[in-house]
Amino acid sequence: MEKPDLSNAYALSGAEDIRRLYAGWADSYDADFAQGMDYRLPAEVAAAFLRHAPPAGPVLDVGAGTGLLTQALRALGHAGPVDALDLSAEMLARAGTKGLYRALIAADVTKPLPCKGYAGIVSSGTFTHGHVGTEAFGPLLDAALPGALFALSVNQGVWDSLGFGPALAALPVTGLDRAEVAIYGQRAARKDPLHAADRALIVTFRKA
Repeated sequence: MEKPDLSNAYALSGAEDIRRLYAGWADSYDADFAQGMDYRLPAEVAAAFLRHAPPAGPVLDVGAGTGLLTQALRALGHAGPVDALDLSAEMLARAGTKGLYRALIAADVTKPLPCKGYAGIVSSGTFTHGHVGTEAFGPLLDAALPGALFALSVNQGVWDSLGFGPALAALPVTGLDRAEVAIYGQRAARKDPLHAADRALIVTFRKA
């Protein structure tokens, strides 16, 4: 089997492709990708979420993968309950070994979710090439409480092509803001120069 990498991930075309790729990547993802690429986006999203003073209550980590975003939240002092949601059971199993989460939820974020009542919703690396587009906003808003704080990363390369700007402007939300950040740090230039300079937009808003 070909070793999974970022180019493989960006070329995915559906839920089954996603499940298959991440089933083979779960065990090596943290060391091979996150450390090798100096993956800084989870920490950027965590900082943006906490900077906007989230309300008290449970948080849903969307596309949680191996738990890197919630690891960053914990490192910054967030002690409240967090649930992990991901399409990949194997990635969730890896996240579950870290003792970060209240619950592990295997679900497709583009469909009605089996969970609700969240005061915060965060996501890093899920809204990107070959993964999830604006169709997830409806299910996520349904899972959130009124006033819930969202902090979501969107890969800059799909912002226009998938219509994120117009879709966000049409949502029943307040305080919509965005900030551009680097996805990777300096080590990425040696490991994957094709993607090392990729950028993302961190979008923050509250459900009306």
